[in-house]
Amino acid sequence: MLVVVADPEADPETAARQARQLRAEIAELDVESVRHAPGTAAPDGAKGADPVTAGAILVALGASGGMFTVLVETVRDWLGRQSARHRVSVTIDGDTIELEHPSADERRDLIDTFVRRHTGG
Repeated sequence: MLVVVADPEADPETAARQARQLRAEIAELDVESVRHAPGTAAPDGAKGADPVTAGAILVALGASGGMFTVLVETVRDWLGRQSARHRVSVTIDGDTIELEHPSADERRDLIDTFVRRHTGG
């Protein structure tokens, strides 16, 4: 599961739009499916939602090799383009990595270690 937690100082509508943008970018990848986690969609007519639940996305990667790395790189690139201080966490089999705004080198090292742990590389 991938969770986007909006910057607490960000406008809720802007944060929701940015989370939708990330979901759309992930959907363009060669993944099996991308959908909101059960019970996470904002109610009809709501101007905002709980940032944790509204930003929970389930991504099924399928069997194609290397997609996990591509997914993590997509999230990293998306975070790098955001001016707000969003936080993203990725959980696989109970193992979670959380990314906020570390330096580019710190982010790269964290992600590389996490990817190696889950790809055997």
